[in-house]
Amino acid sequence: MAEITASAVKALRDKTGLPMMDCKKALAKTNGDVEKAIDELRKEGIKLGTTRSDRETSTGRIVVYTDPSKEVGAMVELKCESAPVANHDEFKQLAADLVKQLATGPGAATGEDLLKQPSPSQPGKTLGDVKIDLFNRMREVFVVGRILKVNGPCGAYAHHDGSLGALVEIDGTNVEAAREIAMHVVAQKPAVVKKEDLDPEAVNKEREILSAAARKEGKPENIIAKMIEGRLKNFYAEQVLNEQPFIKDDKQTVAQFAKAAGITVKKFTSWQMGKE
Repeated sequence: MAEITASAVKALRDKTGLPMMDCKKALAKTNGDVEKAIDELRKEGIKLGTTRSDRETSTGRIVVYTDPSKEVGAMVELKCESAPVANHDEFKQLAADLVKQLATGPGAATGEDLLKQPSPSQPGKTLGDVKIDLFNRMREVFVVGRILKVNGPCGAYAHHDGSLGALVEIDGTNVEAAREIAMHVVAQKPAVVKKEDLDPEAVNKEREILSAAARKEGKPENIIAKMIEGRLKNFYAEQVLNEQPFIKDDKQTVAQFAKAAGITVKKFTSWQMGKE
């Protein structure tokens, strides 16, 4: 058996970021073969990760990526166990690599499919390899949650702490305006793009509530209908993206801002970390 020197152990520790004792055991098991030792450490990490798979992953980051030249965009939710890990640079890098690969690669139906694809920042490794290596160093469970890829012009925005994110699909080419609308979506949380997308039952219920309130005020029946349509504007401004005052200029609606920017919002997707 090859002698396992302290310098060899340190070199493997520097390369993997794993504890010295784990590195020493792996080198001993592989007779000093560094590459085999790295594989051994990864296998051990997979085993350990399996035993901890039932741990709660209630925090993490939502990340977004767009490439206007290729007209693609993506959003990914990467979950972990604790806030300190969610804010760790290596965790952020993994999240950034996941969303970039999803947007610019062949796409993926699930997080597991995405993890099989190459890492944009670490040539020769898959995203799954990077995830396992990171788990080995941090000893926290990481789960790729929701993923979304858009083929077409879009804008995206994620809150600086990774807790919220939105991706807005548009007709038009002004993706910077789309990004500003995505920022608005994150802040104002609309339910639908346009009034026609609202559930008719919800609108009718609101109309009934407003009508009853107007009658209690003693308003004549012949003017209640007109009053209700006016008061419904507040309801629409709460629920409908196009009807909301634009967050950066409340003198115009989002629809007016979009029109001036030469775009039309087709669809938006908004996520909050840990909430489906």
